[in-house]
Amino acid sequence: MNDTTELARKDQASVARREDDQLQHEVKLTPPVDIVEDSQSITLWVDLPGVTKDRLDVKVHDGNLYIEAEAVVPTRTGLRLQHAEIRQPHFARAFSLGPDFDASKIDANLKDGVLKLTIPRRDEARPRRIEVRAG
Repeated sequence: MNDTTELARKDQASVARREDDQLQHEVKLTPPVDIVEDSQSITLWVDLPGVTKDRLDVKVHDGNLYIEAEAVVPTRTGLRLQHAEIRQPHFARAFSLGPDFDASKIDANLKDGVLKLTIPRRDEARPRRIEVRAG
């Protein structure tokens, strides 16, 4: 598995024009990921603070795993925001999956801002013991 694409950098911003001609800066952040691999599977732990399940999109296409999310930073009613460097951060990350992994059996769980993805190895790619007979 390779981290093939850094979709965003913290210091780059793309500018989109809204209908009312105001400029809105959309910054895409590359979330940090821890990867643990064993003989049965590979597990990714993706840090996505402020992201809820309905704002998370995980998909596999053409052997690539794509993770996109939007964090919601709530502002309490009656309070005025004094300073915000990022109002609604967008996260994006992509990985290339090797042929040893079964993308149809990915297990995904989001808890406390951490996405856990477990991708099992295909049965034929798992190590197995060969019994040797004497004689």
